[in-house]
Amino acid sequence: MSLLSEAMENCIYINRAKVSDGYGGYMDVFVEGVQFKAAITFDTSIQARVGEKQGVTSRYTVTTAKNMTLLYHDLFKRERDGKFFRVTSDGDDKFTPASASLNMRQVTAEEYVPTSNIEPAPETGGAENE
Repeated sequence: MSLLSEAMENCIYINRAKVSDGYGGYMDVFVEGVQFKAAITFDTSIQARVGEKQGVTSRYTVTTAKNMTLLYHDLFKRERDGKFFRVTSDGDDKFTPASASLNMRQVTAEEYVPTSNIEPAPETGGAENE
């Protein structure tokens, strides 16, 4: 097991959908989606601190497997502490080549405070034991 895989923890992708508000308009609804693994690291470098003073909020690097592509402004939640993140780069930009043995893709992210409630993922039914 590699250090990278040891650093991975459970995260939940947040889906955004538009639904009728009942008054002829629409509203955004957020619903928990698929679970995935990610290593989330906080950048405490001098450059990051200087950037923060200048208004840069992308202080996290999120590493996933190549099959999990996070796109600009995607939302997800870290399961361990319930902290939400919003992606601030494009997952199609930084990933290991097909010939590499390391399977990873990286994006930057910022902490995010949802403006509306996030609904838990619907229970997936299965055959009940009798």
